[in-house]
Amino acid sequence: MGQDRKRLVIGADDAGLGLKTVIKGFLDEQGVAYDDAGVDTPDATALGIDYPDVAETVATGIRDGRYDRGILICGTGIGMAITANKVPGVRAALAHDVYSAQRARRSNDAQVLTMGARVIGPEAAKTVVAAWLESEFDGGGSTRKVAKIVDLERRLSRSEGEPGEG
Repeated sequence: MGQDRKRLVIGADDAGLGLKTVIKGFLDEQGVAYDDAGVDTPDATALGIDYPDVAETVATGIRDGRYDRGILICGTGIGMAITANKVPGVRAALAHDVYSAQRARRSNDAQVLTMGARVIGPEAAKTVVAAWLESEFDGGGSTRKVAKIVDLERRLSRSEGEPGEG
């Protein structure tokens, strides 16, 4: 896969735990090193650990440079994507097909892939993960578009907390 030198982190909530286990096995088979950001129990929600907690751990790890990429899995993938995208500097993309996973990297430079365990089967998920890991940012015309996203994020973060805002 060529991505074993990248620092990868994977996390899931209790709804995504089974698919996370499958993806970890796939990564192991491919020789891709990763860290596991949790959860490890189907009782995570009862323990007060929800998808925003896991997504924040993964996304802040990427923002802070501990990881290059992350994979997040919950029931649909939607909540993980929304939460990860709240962390400045992080771009998360929900993908359940190869084309979208590739475009997430090639066009949007997404550092986080999110998936829904209730939406995608194990074999398809492995194919999506492989496509995403093998893809790199193409640059070209997409560079300007991603720069606009980064600029928007900076402008919005500067305006937060100003008197009269909110």
